Amino acid sequence: MITGTLRTTKSEEIFAAAQKLMPGGVSSPVRAFKSVGGQPIVFDHVKGAYAWDVDGNQYIDYIGSWGPAICGHAHPEVLKALHETLEKGTSFGAPNVLENVLAERVIDAVPSVEMVRFVNSGTEACMSVLRLMRAFTGREKIIKFEGCYHGHADMFLVKAGSGVATLGLPDSPGVPKSTTNSTLTAPFNNLEAVKALFAANPGEIAGVILEPVVGNAGFIPPDAGFLAGLRELTRENDALLIFDEVMTGFRIAYGGAQEKFGITPDLTTLGKVIGGGLPVGAYGGRKDIMAMVAPAGPMYQAGTLSGNPLAMAAGIKTLELLRQPGTYELLDRITTRLTQGLLSVAKETGHAACGGSISGMFGFFFTEGPVHNYEDAKKCDLAKFGRFHRAMLEQGVYLAPSQFEAGFTSLAHTDEDIDRTIAAAQSVMKNL
Repeated sequence: MITGTLRTTKSEEIFAAAQKLMPGGVSSPVRAFKSVGGQPIVFDHVKGAYAWDVDGNQYIDYIGSWGPAICGHAHPEVLKALHETLEKGTSFGAPNVLENVLAERVIDAVPSVEMVRFVNSGTEACMSVLRLMRAFTGREKIIKFEGCYHGHADMFLVKAGSGVATLGLPDSPGVPKSTTNSTLTAPFNNLEAVKALFAANPGEIAGVILEPVVGNAGFIPPDAGFLAGLRELTRENDALLIFDEVMTGFRIAYGGAQEKFGITPDLTTLGKVIGGGLPVGAYGGRKDIMAMVAPAGPMYQAGTLSGNPLAMAAGIKTLELLRQPGTYELLDRITTRLTQGLLSVAKETGHAACGGSISGMFGFFFTEGPVHNYEDAKKCDLAKFGRFHRAMLEQGVYLAPSQFEAGFTSLAHTDEDIDRTIAAAQSVMKNL
């Protein structure tokens, strides 16, 4: 934890140099801290539940590399698996047996997945699954939800969440209207809006894609009956249901949101946890649909680094660790304590706040709530969150630098970490 004033001299120097080298000084927009103000913190190294910056400050980390570090940063068994694989080479560009092992584990765990294709990012997985759903159905239109983020491919940058919401961009310049004309949007948790879209576009909608638990407009769980209603609507209209579980896969349950809620989609996208911290993505689903993918079928998709042995090795070991008894019970317990503690402190200190958690994923908003969708989320007090975020940094707690991002815990977080975080929040909110 940080004692005294937060030291930022080296972070500021490095970021100043980075701004001359990279757009905005970062490789991904949210990292720039634009929505919370101040300079971003430049990390030096991570271990377990903690991160250290280049100025020597230590933080309790609730980002976990935006989700992959579910077992804790630099887990010794994951590092051991990586070192052993590294000795054999970093990339083959050819089949390797580790692909088979990870594929078997994904298929065994995720209810909808009968076959899987590995790619290199969540964006690539979602882009590919969109092409697949269109190829399989012979239809072009898709339905997505306001505030749900499915990567930065053109067709998804319509009322997207994540960095688009954080930066206040309505969509994105450079995206042609012809690309997004076939993307229909509805508010999350609003079945009637989805019914209306199907009614207005009969026989034209290939499918519905969503984050079953929204994490890119802040943490927003599905209302009771919402996912089941989507499953019924898509079947009635001969359309496909796609769960984007890049964030929720292997995090809110070993089999993801579809196991947690008992709703099986037709296709699923995955990422983050299945690579154990290395770049990875995957999409999978029913065999009859996946048979469309080249070289088995006519829908083309390829990638030089797909199935990279290092990513496969890290993913295999991470999933092995997650299979140990009590894993998700521990995640649920510590995350519930954290979320309830933050909300209790907010109430005690007179701040309107709402939020919640599922297993190792959580979030809260500075608004009375409840928050059911992106429009509700936009009512939160962004200025207050910015002040809160900076003050928590000074207390040695690293939260997502945006009100519109979920947070993540890991198996490495302890009760002491949670206690220290809640105590820090209490100190901060008294003076917020």
